[in-house]
Amino acid sequence: MAGQASFAKMNGLGNAIIVADMRGRAGRVNPDAARALAADPATHFDQIMAIHDPRLPGTDSYVEIINSDGSQAQACGNGMRCVVQALAAETGRRAFTFQTVAGVLTAEEHETGLISVDMGKPCFGWQEIPLAEEFRDTRKIELQVGPIDAPVLHSPSVASMGNPHAIFWVEDDPYSYDLERFGPMLENHPIFPERANITVARVDSPGELTMRTWERGAGLTLACGSAACAAAVSAARTGRTGRRVTVNLPGGPLQIFWRDDDHVMMTGPAEWEFSGRFDPETGAWERETAGVA
Repeated sequence: MAGQASFAKMNGLGNAIIVADMRGRAGRVNPDAARALAADPATHFDQIMAIHDPRLPGTDSYVEIINSDGSQAQACGNGMRCVVQALAAETGRRAFTFQTVAGVLTAEEHETGLISVDMGKPCFGWQEIPLAEEFRDTRKIELQVGPIDAPVLHSPSVASMGNPHAIFWVEDDPYSYDLERFGPMLENHPIFPERANITVARVDSPGELTMRTWERGAGLTLACGSAACAAAVSAARTGRTGRRVTVNLPGGPLQIFWRDDDHVMMTGPAEWEFSGRFDPETGAWERETAGVA
């Protein structure tokens, strides 16, 4: 196939990621190509992390994030860990600075193999998230699912981690809620003009959360790093937890630390599955190497 680019199929706690090497190219991954890759069971992904040549002095790469429906995402913490692991293996370096549509972030691979990403500062203003109408206190907004007198979910905290998030707090099992049914409706609710990631979360202790997320543009996911960060800062902001928590996702745990300088640090693993080459225009691809145990 002419014009091929290399890619690595990876995952971050089960969050399916394609790291696409678009360096040295003028174009980008076509949304139709992204949808074609997402439709193939072998290359199905939640996000494509497309690595481009740096556009900003002092950064290593510009990273475009593409959802499985072909739309652009502003943030993907699990995907950034995969990018770091791929570039660390290629270069031997451990620390990187990336530019994304949401801003500049730094990341580092530790000797343990875990990867920390500085996800930046959370935003809580209704116009920054954004919301379609004013809510002075975004720790708890008026939004519910189900009957008015007995809602199934209600009063979420909302925040932006470069992308919009709504966190519904529950006291029972987050897995008992039909998020696959509620998620699409809430993602596209008129209150969210740019759609939103929808999370159901439970506080297990002052230092631990359990949650599930319906990811904007991708659907039900095993892990969403930015949602884990949004849930962690919202839990601390509402007095439910401290500023350092373990967030248990379907794919496994992430460590989230909301530092005193307002930056949110996310630490977790990344895993390589296989590599190949693909056509950024059509999504046609071929495998290069088999996965490793």
